Amino acid sequence: MKRIVCSLLLAVAFASVALAHGTLKLALEALANPHAERVLVVSHRGDWRNAPENSIPAMLSCVAMGVDMVEIDLHKTKDGHLVLMHDKKVDRTTNGKGAVADLTLAEIKSLRLRNGMGRVTTVQVPTMEEVFAALKGKVLINVDKGYDYFDEVHAAAERLGMVDQIVIKCGGRLAKIQQEKGDVIKRSIFMPIVQIDADDAEMVLDEFLAIHPVAIECCFRKADARVERLLKKVADAGVKVWINTLWPSLNGGHDDDRAILDADPDGAWDWTLQHHAQFLQTDRPAPLIQYLKSQGRH
Repeated sequence: MKRIVCSLLLAVAFASVALAHGTLKLALEALANPHAERVLVVSHRGDWRNAPENSIPAMLSCVAMGVDMVEIDLHKTKDGHLVLMHDKKVDRTTNGKGAVADLTLAEIKSLRLRNGMGRVTTVQVPTMEEVFAALKGKVLINVDKGYDYFDEVHAAAERLGMVDQIVIKCGGRLAKIQQEKGDVIKRSIFMPIVQIDADDAEMVLDEFLAIHPVAIECCFRKADARVERLLKKVADAGVKVWINTLWPSLNGGHDDDRAILDADPDGAWDWTLQHHAQFLQTDRPAPLIQYLKSQGRH
């Protein structure tokens, strides 16, 4: 009986690994094709509704549900280690207090993460390299809060043989980014962030379109005709459009809660598809994947 149980567990484990590799392969193919039908689903801070945000369990839960990319945030400890943490302080997400920059890795590791309800769990804060190792060959990884550490991110990706899985992303003007991070953005998958309802949005977009990034994250408070034109301009240039469906101020009101709480997925997610979205960053990965599958887009 014990052998049968062990065999079944091994079979499940191998099947899970095969499924993850298959999802990553499809995501990489879609990433390379500006006209791919597959919309890439990005889970914000991992599956934080079912596990602590920015934790390994939250990331592995995303892998299991078929997410294409997980988004992570980085801060550096007092003794120079990169850990996953959205805030500068550990107060909100752990049972500790203080700034990450004032704590050693050992002190960070002694803390325990809180879940989405604020309850303390048994889960530790992971280092960036622990997360990279856990996700190697399984899912794309977007480093969001991490501009100051792009060189270290790329070095770790090279060391682990994961350069094709890691996406670095930031806002700002191209000239400044090239001056400060030019070498690393040339060697990495780089995606700029643009507030496309800003007065200078088209000029900023044109600067980035000239270097032809894989995608541009397009944020907008109001979805007016100018915003719609600029979304089309990005897509027409053969650059993927990234839209955040996290909350209304990032997408002109076409957000996850509208899809789920207001039972209006067409007014939320379908609107983004009709306006050229090929990346959707979400706080509702499972229902979004289900919706996209119903539309033949995942």
